[in-house]
Amino acid sequence: MKTYDVIKRPLLTEKLSRNKDAGNLFAFEVDRRTNKVEIKQAVEAMFKVKVLDVHTVTMPGKNRRFGARQTEKRPWKKAIVKLKAGDRIELYEGA
Repeated sequence: MKTYDVIKRPLLTEKLSRNKDAGNLFAFEVDRRTNKVEIKQAVEAMFKVKVLDVHTVTMPGKNRRFGARQTEKRPWKKAIVKLKAGDRIELYEGA
């Protein structure tokens, strides 16, 4: 899989905002077919940082309702990446 197809978007949550200062953690929504090694390589290539650890969680799909119609939201994969001390990702600096 190509480097720029692995990471779909950064995730900004209140919980991660507290943890990014303490543990240098950043989260991304990633393609469901990728593994931890591919995620690590993609983050290092895109942001020029050193990744120490990658945790992944597959979030379950949920049922959504639009009036009388019911549909299902697809499951998605979240990756929490720990960076080497001193490394930063600029996407998060303005948030």
